[in-house]
Amino acid sequence: MVPARLGQLRQLPVQYWLLAVPSTIAAGVLTGIPTAIIPNPLFTRMVPAGPLNYAFWAVTSVLLGLVAATYFTKSHAPMIGEGKVAGGGILSILAVGCPVCNKIVVLALGASGALTYFAPLQPLIGLVSVALLVYALRLRLRQMTGVCPVR
Repeated sequence: MVPARLGQLRQLPVQYWLLAVPSTIAAGVLTGIPTAIIPNPLFTRMVPAGPLNYAFWAVTSVLLGLVAATYFTKSHAPMIGEGKVAGGGILSILAVGCPVCNKIVVLALGASGALTYFAPLQPLIGLVSVALLVYALRLRLRQMTGVCPVR
């Protein structure tokens, strides 16, 4: 099943890829700056980013870019997968962000609770984010290519 989906990506027109590349870069910047994965003067991380933070940031940026490019293609069908994309994007920010810098988490759990309880959950949040984005991409590719699964 996975090779068939990769084949769908290879069959997409050049215009799709011309949209996917800048969309991926934009997604990386838009998630990397507020989470301070990309060092900047606006945001500071209290807890340094680890390898998993960078991995989830890169994977979700690529997936967000691929999904975003599907919304710019010429399709007259109603858009599907918006909730999954929004959920995956928000969860990706939670997965790569500094646990102590997240005001809502600190308000709910306190600083020590954020490190004790929320930080260990971030890889799981990252996996859920990736799963939602992959599912949304599958739905959007199916809609773009007109492939309907046989029941």
